[in-house]
Amino acid sequence: MEKRIERLFILIADFLTINFAWLLFFYFKVESGMFNMLSQPELILPMFAVYFYWLIMFIFVGMYRTWFATSRFDEISTLFKTTFVGIFVIFFIILYDDYINSEASSNRFLIMIYWGFLFTSVSAGRLFIRSFQRHLIIKGIGRKNTVIIGFNKKAHNIHDTIGRYKALGLDVKAYVAVKETNVGKSYAEVPVVDTFKNIDKVLVEHDIKEVIIALEHHEEDVMLNVIGKCDSRKVSIKIVPDLYEVISGLAHTNHIYGFPLIEIMPQLMPEWEKKLKRIMDIFVSIIILILTLPINIVTAFAIKYESKGPIFFKQDRMGLDEKPINIYKFRSMVNDAEKKTGPIWSMKDDPRITRVGAFIRRVRIDEIPQMINVLKGEMSLVGPRPEREYFVNKLSEEIPLYRRRLTVRPGVTGWAQVKHKYDETMEDVKTKLQYDLFYIENMSLRMDIKILLKTVFVVLFGKGHYE
Repeated sequence: MEKRIERLFILIADFLTINFAWLLFFYFKVESGMFNMLSQPELILPMFAVYFYWLIMFIFVGMYRTWFATSRFDEISTLFKTTFVGIFVIFFIILYDDYINSEASSNRFLIMIYWGFLFTSVSAGRLFIRSFQRHLIIKGIGRKNTVIIGFNKKAHNIHDTIGRYKALGLDVKAYVAVKETNVGKSYAEVPVVDTFKNIDKVLVEHDIKEVIIALEHHEEDVMLNVIGKCDSRKVSIKIVPDLYEVISGLAHTNHIYGFPLIEIMPQLMPEWEKKLKRIMDIFVSIIILILTLPINIVTAFAIKYESKGPIFFKQDRMGLDEKPINIYKFRSMVNDAEKKTGPIWSMKDDPRITRVGAFIRRVRIDEIPQMINVLKGEMSLVGPRPEREYFVNKLSEEIPLYRRRLTVRPGVTGWAQVKHKYDETMEDVKTKLQYDLFYIENMSLRMDIKILLKTVFVVLFGKGHYE
C-alpha cells in the first residue's frame, strides 16, 4: 500500500473510532441515567473539538507515519502513551476550570473512563487496518522488490527467512555479488545479476525498493561504496550485522522475525520534534529579521557605498532531496567574483572579498538574509550548509555518502560550521562531512539549541575562519 493511501486509511479509521469513543462516553455519562446532570450537554460541537484535539496530538507524535513495517505492539504502545498524556492534559484543564469556578466536578474522574473507551476504540481501528494491509501483502498487493548484496551463507539465511514470512512483503529479485566469479550463479532460483560496482543500474532495472546488505566483516569498503550509491535513491537500506555488533549494542537493530537487521540512516528525529523544529525556525527567523533591521539597513548602505553591484548576493544551491533553491546573502565580494575563475571555494585572505565583506563575514551578518529562506521552508536554522550543484556532483564522485547531506533541510548554521572552518581543501570537506553526518544521525532539538548557542559564541568572540 502506498504511503499516501495508507495514511488516508488511518486518518479515516481514527476519525471514526475517536468519534465513536466520544459517542460511547456521551451515552454512558448522559443517556445511561447513572449520573445526575444539571443540564443537557451538547453532543456534536464537543465531539468535533475533541477529535481535532486528538488529531493534533497524533500528528505531533508521528502517529501518521508508516507503521506497517514496524511492530504493531510498538504502534499500540505509542498510542497508549500519547492518549495517556493527552488525557492528563484534559484532566488538568477540567481541574483548573473547577478551581476557577469554585466547584467540584465528577468530570475529572469520568475522563479516565473516556480514556478507556478511546484507547480501546482507536487501537481496534488501527489493528483492523494493519490486518487489512497484511492480507493485501500476502495476496501480492504492495510488495517490495528486494536485492541482497553479497552471495554467502549470511545472505542465504536472510533470503530463507524472507521466503518463509510472506507478510514481510519482500520479494527477492536479485543478488549482487562482491566477486565477478559469482555473477551468473543463483540461490533459490534468484540469480546473481551483477557486482556491487553496478548496484545503481540494478536498482533501476529491477525497480528495487529494499536493499539488504549481507557482506563479510572484512568488506567494509564495499559496504561504503554500496551505501553511497544507494543513498541518493528512494530505497530502504538494511545490514545483516555480525554477532559482535548485536551483543555489544553498537548498532540499533530491528528484526525480520527474530533475524537482526541494522537500519542504515533511519530518521531518528521523532515527528513531534520535527514539528517543533519548524515552529522554532519560523519564530526565531522572524525575531532575527525584526531585531536586525537597523543593522541590515546600515549594512546595505555600506555595501553600496564601497563597491558597485547589488546589495544582495543570490546563488543556486541544492536543498532538501536535491531540490534547487536560491539562497540570499549580503554581498561580501566584488561583483561577478567568479566571472574569470568559475566556481571555486572561498579562502582565507581571499582577494575578492571587500573590506565591508570581510567584516560582515567575520560577525556573520552576511548570513542574515537567509532567514527569508528559513521562513519559506527552504532552509532551517540548523543543518548542513547548502552547496552548489557543481560541487555536489564533483564531491559525490570522490566522497562516499556526500549526498546524505541532501536528505535533511540545509541550515544557516550547523555542527560542521561551529566545529570547523570554511572549506578550502578537500580535507576540509571530508572533515566537515563527518560533522554533518554526525548531526544527521543525532538530530534533536537539544542538539539544535546547542549548535545555536555555539554559533552565538562564535559570532560574539570572532571564532571561526578569521580567528
